[in-house]
Amino acid sequence: MQETIKIRIDNLIFDCRINGNKENELVIFLHGWPETSFMWKKLMSSFSKNGFYCVAPNLRGYSKEACPEGKKHYSLDKLSKDILNISKHLNKPKFHLIGHDWGALIGWKLVHDNQDQILSWTGISVPHPQAFGKAMIVNSEQRKMSQYVKNFQLPYLPELRLKKNNFKILKRLWKNCEPDQVNDYLEVFRNPKQLTASINYYRSNYKLLKSADKNQILGDINVPTLFIWGNKDIAIGSYSVSESHQYMKNDYEFIELDSGHWLIQTDYQELEKVITKHIDKNKNSV
Repeated sequence: MQETIKIRIDNLIFDCRINGNKENELVIFLHGWPETSFMWKKLMSSFSKNGFYCVAPNLRGYSKEACPEGKKHYSLDKLSKDILNISKHLNKPKFHLIGHDWGALIGWKLVHDNQDQILSWTGISVPHPQAFGKAMIVNSEQRKMSQYVKNFQLPYLPELRLKKNNFKILKRLWKNCEPDQVNDYLEVFRNPKQLTASINYYRSNYKLLKSADKNQILGDINVPTLFIWGNKDIAIGSYSVSESHQYMKNDYEFIELDSGHWLIQTDYQELEKVITKHIDKNKNSV
């Protein structure tokens, strides 16, 4: 049965959806922008039935009691450490990890820095940060796709634009979501502090990503990895995806779908099938 619990990490309290027997192997699910852990409910139900303990936190800023003010609190380093601390709180030193969008960027960082603790990694839509950051600078297609990221660097105006006409822009992005899913998302984004926190992900990490053209911001990935991308993605072009493959130094599978960015909603059956296969192959043998 799926429920929501609160997990305290220092002075932050995270709202975490859980499903399954806590004695089982752990799978952590990381959502992106502009969504919440609600996006994972169906997949969590499937994995819990297959013998896994599933945990999906509302990430920093999306949890009302884990929403510090100021963009400095939303660096990739801090965001990835939150997830590691959640696994420690659960007394699960080794786990499988799945991330979409910003959840994927956080996941790449977490996997790179803690390879001995990650049983398997599934990244969805957003490739390795080194490749993605470089593409934002050198590839004209990606520069156009990422113009909104540059626009998000402005103070106040992005929030005002997103709130306009009762969040019309965000509702357009949620067109494939069920009404209860949209309601859950709106509960977060209607809170001004949480809306700003979600944009602070972009503000805090923009310079880091742009520096990938000249500096190494993240190195090789040495855990079993599945990466899934839709070739009609409005935010992620093919250049960054192609550049990403070189950093995979363990078992690696790349799946390209004839689809867009919101794969968990539009291609659920395919994702469930390939992620299940990937995780089953990499169960902890200890």
